[in-house]
Amino acid sequence: MKLSMASIKTLLCVTFISLSIIQLAVSTDPDILTDYVLPPNTTVTDPNYFTFTGLRTLVDATYPIAFTAIKVTQNEFPGLMGQSVSYAILEFPIGSINPLHIHPRATELLFVIAGSLQVGFVDTSNKLFTQKLVTGDMFVFPKGLVHFQYNSNATEPALAVSAFGSANAGTQSIANSVFNSTIYEGILAQSFNTSADIVETIECGLKG
Repeated sequence: MKLSMASIKTLLCVTFISLSIIQLAVSTDPDILTDYVLPPNTTVTDPNYFTFTGLRTLVDATYPIAFTAIKVTQNEFPGLMGQSVSYAILEFPIGSINPLHIHPRATELLFVIAGSLQVGFVDTSNKLFTQKLVTGDMFVFPKGLVHFQYNSNATEPALAVSAFGSANAGTQSIANSVFNSTIYEGILAQSFNTSADIVETIECGLKG
């Protein structure tokens, strides 16, 4: 994946736009009573604390062989602590998918920088909202709802950036949470109206 100067400028532009939109939204992070938050046992900082260089690897890089999310949360960038914003760069090789998941603590605002994506979410009435996005489109995934993104293009990869209204939005995989945990297989079988053998097959597939 090589980013042209135009792509880099687009990425920077949408970063500022997304930040503005997310900051206008009601955040789930608690308000802070100081200008910024420092890690425990830290009293002195410098401009490096407010700088993140971890995305430099994207410039002139190639697409990965599988879907990859490069997260920029307070865990990777402590300067975000208390600021109610975080990011993720989403790289979609041909035919790849960001599987069903939720973000329990934040709304997600996705911007397609290159390629196209099929996206969707399911609301609490089990209504599915899907959309085909192309370069330049944005889509919002409401907080806590099950959603996905899929690159159905057979010839072109896709690149997107997602902004979140929390410094640590959290990501919970639906498949792993259900089938790759310690929930009793009999409960899963009854919940999905299937057999324990099928549940075991799904569990083995996820672990493999």
